[in-house]
Amino acid sequence: MPTLRIQTANVFNDYKPATKSGKLINAALFILIFANVVMIILESVPAIELKYHNFFKSFELISVIIFSVEYLARLWSCVDLKKHHHGHSESAGKDYAISHFRIRLHYIKSPLAIIDLLAILPFFLSMFFVLDLRFLRILRLLRIFKLTRYSAAMKTLLTVLKDEMPVLFAAYFIMFTIIILASSGIYLLEHDVQPEEFGNIPASMWWAVVSLTTVGYGDVIPITIGGKIFGGIITLIGISMVALPTGIIASGFGNAFRRKRQTYQLELAEAFNDGVLTKAEKSQLRATQETLGLSTEDAKQIYKEALYGHLKKHEIICPKCQKKTEAANKGSDA
Repeated sequence: MPTLRIQTANVFNDYKPATKSGKLINAALFILIFANVVMIILESVPAIELKYHNFFKSFELISVIIFSVEYLARLWSCVDLKKHHHGHSESAGKDYAISHFRIRLHYIKSPLAIIDLLAILPFFLSMFFVLDLRFLRILRLLRIFKLTRYSAAMKTLLTVLKDEMPVLFAAYFIMFTIIILASSGIYLLEHDVQPEEFGNIPASMWWAVVSLTTVGYGDVIPITIGGKIFGGIITLIGISMVALPTGIIASGFGNAFRRKRQTYQLELAEAFNDGVLTKAEKSQLRATQETLGLSTEDAKQIYKEALYGHLKKHEIICPKCQKKTEAANKGSDA
């Protein structure tokens, strides 16, 4: 019989809960988060806020209580989720308690836990400090990031950003360098004829950013021949530079999707090893499909490739060790 803590961990296992009650709770939390975002937006309209002030206050209090209970429940039960262990062994006595403390500390520092904390922090800060209402509303609006927990696509995006961070950093560093050079160049060319718009390099940076991103607001433009030629060159450079981070992220998405397919292929091959696809294996495959965010059509296609391929054996590359695994191309209906 699973303990209460294990049951709680199964309920709050991100967007892939192990029980029906967990799925219902996650669905309710999803609706509550979405409702909070809508309420915060409506609350920014003075006429609506004045008319429904008490309702907004009550809704905020109830939401904070629910989000606080959720945060504490996740913090308490995270020791039963292997993804937060990171090598912390569970031994007897004091070591056991220390291990749980370290696991919870690791969870607290995780991105999703930080988002959960930011969702309730503004309410408690307002109890001890006088905060500007607009600033407080923006902080509360960060609750929208809690939806990341229930979206495979958003989790994939965060993974891609994390994996491609060094390359993205290099791309943005190059863009920042070009902005400095562009603002310095236009300052030298236009300062004498337009001292109000290009009076210094920091003021010229607005023009540089607008030109490099090809937005072209037109509020500040060069009027000298040299300035126009220089501006045209900067705009052409900007067309290629702005596309650079987009290409990096798009490539990262493609690689992430390939890794997901390979992971699912490997698990499917392992399930086919004994020649029979049991009910438990089917259930595990469905859970893996949900975790990876694969569509039903993709999962079916991978299954058909494994089951009805031309060859008797199908080679699959492990995404972790990059070694080939041979799986018998046999099984029962999924």
